[in-house]
Amino acid sequence: MTNYVFPENFWWGSAASGPQTEGRVAGDGKGENIWDHWYDLEPEKFFNQVGPSKTSQVYTKYKEDVALMKATGHNTFRTSIQWSRLLPNGTGKVNEQAVTFYRTYFEELIENGIEPFVNLFHFDMPMPLQEKGGWLARETVDAYAEYAKTCFELFGDLVKKWFTHNEPIVPVEGGYLYQFHYPNHVNFKEAVQVGFHENLASAKAIQIYHETGQDGEIGIILNLTPSYPRDENNAEDVKAAAIADAFFNRSFLDPAVKGEFPQELIDIVKELDIMPVMEEGDLTIIQENKVDLLGINYYQPRRIKAKETPIDKDRAPLPDDYFDNYDMPNKKMNPYRGWEIYEKGIYDILTNTRENYGNIKCFISENGMGVEGEERYVNEQGMIEDDYRIEFVTDHLKYVHQAIQEGTNCLGYHMWTCMDNWSWTNAYKNRYGFIAVDLDQDGKRTIKKSGHWFKEVATNNGFDA
Repeated sequence: MTNYVFPENFWWGSAASGPQTEGRVAGDGKGENIWDHWYDLEPEKFFNQVGPSKTSQVYTKYKEDVALMKATGHNTFRTSIQWSRLLPNGTGKVNEQAVTFYRTYFEELIENGIEPFVNLFHFDMPMPLQEKGGWLARETVDAYAEYAKTCFELFGDLVKKWFTHNEPIVPVEGGYLYQFHYPNHVNFKEAVQVGFHENLASAKAIQIYHETGQDGEIGIILNLTPSYPRDENNAEDVKAAAIADAFFNRSFLDPAVKGEFPQELIDIVKELDIMPVMEEGDLTIIQENKVDLLGINYYQPRRIKAKETPIDKDRAPLPDDYFDNYDMPNKKMNPYRGWEIYEKGIYDILTNTRENYGNIKCFISENGMGVEGEERYVNEQGMIEDDYRIEFVTDHLKYVHQAIQEGTNCLGYHMWTCMDNWSWTNAYKNRYGFIAVDLDQDGKRTIKKSGHWFKEVATNNGFDA
């Protein structure tokens, strides 16, 4: 039996987002965002046609939910403010009902010993701004900076851990390269501009946070997916993996932590003549406004080999022109999500932050396992016995513990997610929560076996294995 003890005051908890949990009620004053709009346009694109208005009803059930967080051992919890709820038009007049909701929600968390970690942008672009170009438009960067300033003024007395973006590479990939987020474009030049504007917006929010004398910390949440070459002794495989890493990890990690963009990425963008439009001083703002804290979302690795398949001339250029994905034999899989399970990846990411990013203060901000049809595992008492999730989290925590023992400055672990929530076009297809949500019984909540287990882990600040 090995005792895995974590540092004192370790952050135990989970993560969620406003658009995936809050839902909508008549008269709540929320404006339309791109998910509301896309669902209205193409509801058939969403699993079982469940749209963003039918999410987990946190807007009305937050007190019950906070009690369940406490019962499952949370001392911290991350969610996001919905830009379109607070500022229905993306700019201008504040929705006072939103202010009341978020303040009472955050106060409820604090009163129950749970520190709120709050993210400003989780894929939910207000539709009035999207109609002007969304992240393609410079105007959106300025609107976001004003939105961030408004949030700090309204909630900064309650919230001391802020994050500018969650997974900012996803709007780039989903919206402008691979067609799984609105507006579903395939345009590498647009993708580069969107990525630059997101980086700039993040830096501007950090600048505002520090210049206005806020007394907490501000960071960013990045989904870091380590790129492993098929053959570490093959120079072409290694080069291909480095390029994939520059596209999908370092494009946001380097600006956030080092204040600069990776040279491999700059070289490719220049060669393709798709450099983003910039204004004088933009790169200085990014250089001078780096994050205080890094959140790391880890789900799966990326396996890469040198380019072997023909380039798709109809869609080129794309990042995929520089590498191929490698289907590694005998890998461990989550068959429901179609993702590889590779626990050591979480250790490799944390080691990378220590060795190459100044051992920045960081935490695991998401890690989790989505499973379809969990009702198969309901016992006679009505509880889902999700031993597979307990095993998944345990095996990843062992590697987090190892990284900490070796000196990585990792302060916490948040699982995705607290309770089953709506997951974009997948809706409720795959369930991730410590707590089950029954959509047929008005969102009835029931703690799963993993939630009771997590309570023990948090109470003991570790576990035996």
